[in-house]
Amino acid sequence: MATVTEAHETTAASNRMRIIDAALACVTRSGTRKLTIDDIASQAGVSRATIYRTFDGGRDAILSAAVETEVARFFSTMAAAMGRAHDLSELTVTMLTVSATYLSNHQTLTFLRSHEPETVFTHLTFGRIDATLEAATSFAAPFFVQWLEPEEASRAAELVVRIVVSHLTDPDPAFDLQDVAAVTAFVDTFVVAALVAPMAPRSRRIQKKQEKGRSS
Repeated sequence: MATVTEAHETTAASNRMRIIDAALACVTRSGTRKLTIDDIASQAGVSRATIYRTFDGGRDAILSAAVETEVARFFSTMAAAMGRAHDLSELTVTMLTVSATYLSNHQTLTFLRSHEPETVFTHLTFGRIDATLEAATSFAAPFFVQWLEPEEASRAAELVVRIVVSHLTDPDPAFDLQDVAAVTAFVDTFVVAALVAPMAPRSRRIQKKQEKGRSS
């Protein structure tokens, strides 16, 4: 039987997610500029008092929590997909195509890019880009370690992250990052060569061993 404390913690966690999801729904509908606590409370079906008990920082704290939650959801989706890759090329293609598809289909992000681009791009321009790149690279690098040395894995992850960020901020209409066939051709022709060129002898041996295993 759940204790009173456990029940309270469960309710608090439930309220937190309800408020975060309500805030995301409000932002998707009308943006952040005129967003109020009353809007979020109405969408979530809770009182203002509940919101302030859950987020004593008010509106800004809720929006920060919403960003953190969506980043966690994005990384969770990416991890599930990248974890199924069988080689360096497939991993790179997966990282590019899945991230592009996820971000393109994200309704809140789509609204903000169209109506409040500064809200998104402030994190992708000078002053904040380093923190964004560092967070994304730190997430992705461990997936590359299976085929590259740690230092090289970090460099490879950052290169792929930069491609994604470049596509997000200035997409090329002639190149669809969601097109698996096109991205695979691009990765195999240009990206993998750039990733493996400076590999140490040990990394080269690992790559040759894996290539031999796939061909047998």
